[in-house]
Amino acid sequence: MYFKKPTLFLICMSVLISACSYPSLDDESKHNFSDYSYQIGPGDMVNIFVWDNPDISTTVPVRPDGKITIPLAEDILVSGKTPYQVARELEVIYKSFIRNPQVVVMMQPDFQGVDAQQIRIIGQIGSEGSNQESTRYRGMTIPYERGMTLLDVIIRIGSIGEFADGNRASIIRKVNGVQTKYGVNIDDLIDDGDMTENVVMLPGDILVVPESFF
Repeated sequence: MYFKKPTLFLICMSVLISACSYPSLDDESKHNFSDYSYQIGPGDMVNIFVWDNPDISTTVPVRPDGKITIPLAEDILVSGKTPYQVARELEVIYKSFIRNPQVVVMMQPDFQGVDAQQIRIIGQIGSEGSNQESTRYRGMTIPYERGMTLLDVIIRIGSIGEFADGNRASIIRKVNGVQTKYGVNIDDLIDDGDMTENVVMLPGDILVVPESFF
């Protein structure tokens, strides 16, 4: 028994495609983001407002080591903490200098957050003004926003590449401490307007957009 070359080719391609398929993100339990709280990360600009003390209220950048230096205190670790947590810690520090300090910590626009909460995109992606032919794969990160969906991510990155296979894209997500890969269909979402493919993204997701076979 033998196969003609076209038949053999189709069988091989079928096996290859099926081997690259992953479970879909249709389980609502994987879409839970109710416990999400923004964590400050390196590169963020932090507004520190100390009530009735404008002389020590300030705006400072978070250094690459995750720390800040502020009036009356140096090398305060803030990376990985929420603005609320940092405000409470600063109140404890300022008690040595101020009676009943009241601190509010706010984030400047263009926040980044910690790496663990950012969404990373790798593969055949493009952006406005980029030369897609100059490179096979590109990578980028964007800050997560509550309620963000796959469509939001595509809008933020600008486009997927001309040679991308959107229906073989996948999301790598940590579920119960285990990294799991799920299939997503970007082509169906964009070309057909199939909003059932507009899955919810979570902090720390990795979106992989592979190159087409053809």
